[in-house]
Amino acid sequence: MISVSGKKWEQKKINQNIVDKLKQEYDFSEILSRLIISRKFDNDEIATINTDLDLNNVFLNNKDFSQSINLVVNSINNNEKICILGDYDVDGSAATSLFVKFFEDINHPFFYYIPDREKDGYGATKKLFQKLILEKPKLIIMVDCGSTSNEAIDFLNENEIKSLIIDHHEINKPFPNANSIINPKKDNGYKEYDYLCATSLSYFFLDLLIKEIKSKINISDYLIYVLLATVCDVMPLRKLNRLIALNALKNFDITKNLPLSTLFELNEKKNKININDLGYLIGPILNAGGRLGKSQYATELLSSNNDLVVNDRSKSLIKLNDKRKEIENLILEEIDFKKIEIENKDVIIYYNPNINEGLIGIIAARLKDYFNKPSIVITASNELLKGSARSVYNYNIGRVIKNSLDQKIILNGGGHNMAAGFTLNKEKLKNFENYIAEDFLKSNILNSNIFLYESEISSLAFNQDFYDDIKKLEPFGTGNPVPTFLLRDLKIIKSVILNNKHVSLILKSKTGFSIKSISFNSINTKVGEYLMNYKNNIDVIGQINENIWNNKKSNQLTIKDLIL
Repeated sequence: MISVSGKKWEQKKINQNIVDKLKQEYDFSEILSRLIISRKFDNDEIATINTDLDLNNVFLNNKDFSQSINLVVNSINNNEKICILGDYDVDGSAATSLFVKFFEDINHPFFYYIPDREKDGYGATKKLFQKLILEKPKLIIMVDCGSTSNEAIDFLNENEIKSLIIDHHEINKPFPNANSIINPKKDNGYKEYDYLCATSLSYFFLDLLIKEIKSKINISDYLIYVLLATVCDVMPLRKLNRLIALNALKNFDITKNLPLSTLFELNEKKNKININDLGYLIGPILNAGGRLGKSQYATELLSSNNDLVVNDRSKSLIKLNDKRKEIENLILEEIDFKKIEIENKDVIIYYNPNINEGLIGIIAARLKDYFNKPSIVITASNELLKGSARSVYNYNIGRVIKNSLDQKIILNGGGHNMAAGFTLNKEKLKNFENYIAEDFLKSNILNSNIFLYESEISSLAFNQDFYDDIKKLEPFGTGNPVPTFLLRDLKIIKSVILNNKHVSLILKSKTGFSIKSISFNSINTKVGEYLMNYKNNIDVIGQINENIWNNKKSNQLTIKDLIL
């Protein structure tokens, strides 16, 4: 089916025999069983449904973790100054904050540094270390960076400074010559956890370290930071990440976390914290500092218990995020979406030398979301080019960027499955574009422009019992998306424009059943145009969500697309 927005929609293919078996074995409903099968939940994930499971440390006997703990314990015992180097995104800031909390609690000498995107560039570099060693650290802990910093680590070794890398980005042999490396992508026994972000790895590391030194610190108080980083770094909410999410949301008391409660209060949020809050409210605010020249602000906020510091940094980051939105909208207005659509390339590469390099990642994300294709945005940075990539679920963009580095097409770069960043010479831009196009063809990824819905449902299924079944699969996110359904033969009743962006309306079935609905950000789109003007019955692609207004809960259909 081709929709009014030009997307091709197909129903997910599911083996009904497997669905029936699951229903019998677990006494699940038809729709819950179908959703579980479509997501390919394993037995451990199925066990999390309707059951409270504790989060255990899966790295208890891991050699890399044990080696790394010994390294840090020795530094602690010798009272050596330690430097924490984190990336400027939410994952790096959150991981750094965990270490700040730890070293403050044990009263150990340390300092941390979050690189400035424009002045310092990305990650651990020799140039940056030349500056940091002036503070005379004996150990540098790199979180969310370092996996491709071979030259920089060699520099530390020359200066007799120890190093520990805790990272989840792509890493190839020869590995950096660090004293210890925690990275599941090393493929040394824990590659099954390569979907964990750096904050997750840091959390499990600190949990074991705390036990080793017999500290009374309760690291679980900061599990919400792990979930925050997981969501913002677009890690799949599956397997261990799903368990992290369930435990974090279940046990989190926002009143006991000054940074997050302040951000909530300043944004006039009163509801219990959820995945959307972390990904669409808190995350962009924290990232705004790294995008617009205040990279330290997020860590200063997340690691502080001082009212004045938290209040100041929260307000500053909110202002920066508002500024980011304004600039972003201006950039998006300049992009010729119709031209990109006509070109119909497998991977979108958009070059504009005038884009603030702090915003190329978010523009790449917008293009990826709009076209459902891997998207790369490149801008000029002094005499070089800087790029940021966002990918679809089945195309590992971190691997591509790492391979292009190995082949000397780019100067530096790194990433993971869904996101990556890089630097290249201007004269290499065409080479890079060709390399990306060829790699995508070789990957045999087909039908990336096909969108899938879970099932066709009757309007009569739009009830609380149905929604309660769906909720059993929460939290939704990457790898476990909000279920999308097809509802047929609905008539549009009373369409209203909200905030000059959204369309609120009532849909009515032939049986007279009314469905409260909304289409977000659809004004000036084909979907919005039809919702405001179309008189005949339509088929609707949408998601069932809970709407909270004035402390009252109700179910509504979030419209994603229309089929005439």
